[in-house]
Amino acid sequence: MWLLEAFLHSPPISRNLAAISFIFSLLIYTGVLDYEPFHLSLPALIQLPPEIWRLFTSLLITGPGLALILDVYFLYVYGAKLEIASPRFSQRADFVTYLCFSCGIILILNLFITSGQALASPLVLSFITTSVRDTWDQPITLFILTMPCQYLPYAFLLLTLILAGPQAALIQGTGLAAAHLYDLLTGLYPSSGIERNFLPTPTWLMKVFGTQDVVSRPYGTVVTGATGKAAWGLDLSWKRFGPGRTLGGEGAGAEAERPKGLVLAAIVMGVFLVVCGISGYLFVYGTPGWASGVDSGQLPGGTSHVGDGTVIP
Repeated sequence: MWLLEAFLHSPPISRNLAAISFIFSLLIYTGVLDYEPFHLSLPALIQLPPEIWRLFTSLLITGPGLALILDVYFLYVYGAKLEIASPRFSQRADFVTYLCFSCGIILILNLFITSGQALASPLVLSFITTSVRDTWDQPITLFILTMPCQYLPYAFLLLTLILAGPQAALIQGTGLAAAHLYDLLTGLYPSSGIERNFLPTPTWLMKVFGTQDVVSRPYGTVVTGATGKAAWGLDLSWKRFGPGRTLGGEGAGAEAERPKGLVLAAIVMGVFLVVCGISGYLFVYGTPGWASGVDSGQLPGGTSHVGDGTVIP
């Protein structure tokens, strides 16, 4: 129970991203799911109908073997650090904006340049690169080597180059490029001529995830200056659904909206799981016999090739 409680009290976006990545990659590498329908592939995306789900599933696939554990571990550790401790992301929607931008750049670079297929590792390096911005020049130890933390992403790249080869390092390096491009477009490099933020958090995303005027950080409480507003129902922290305390009875309306938000979140999650379940079944096992018909030559639970007498279970 303590493990479940610790999971539920951890940063919601990072914990769910790491958990889904671990389970999904484990199912692939144990042979329960086929790798072929889920990795990133440009021909599969430009065909008709396009296999759009690959844009999401490829970002959840870690490396094989020990890399599965390490990728998931660093995905959670540095993702949680950005989500709850980084002064750059005062609201959860700010972190989601960063996450979407980084994933988009990683996908573009791997589709047209590096031809990467499993992209959890570049996403991890993007998290690490952005995270060390908050602890610049502080010493950190990687195995037995102590270095300033800003060199940690390059140490990981060097380790990947030694252990997995130049192609794997090139693919992982797309995460480094995504993080630096985000820094550039948000005005972190004023010497480049860009002094303002070109990637503001969309207003609708703020409404989806809500805003907080006071944010609790590991190092203390931060006043963001934003007006606290309840989420539209997709706030994954679940802590907002506790009893509220406001002066003058102003919280009555918010309290009434919270059950509606919880119901909306449950409906969205339920529809998402149903769609994913049906899609996963069709992609892995093929169209069932009752749907394909007798004339298609396809048997329930397998794909048959009519004419050569072979049946693939």
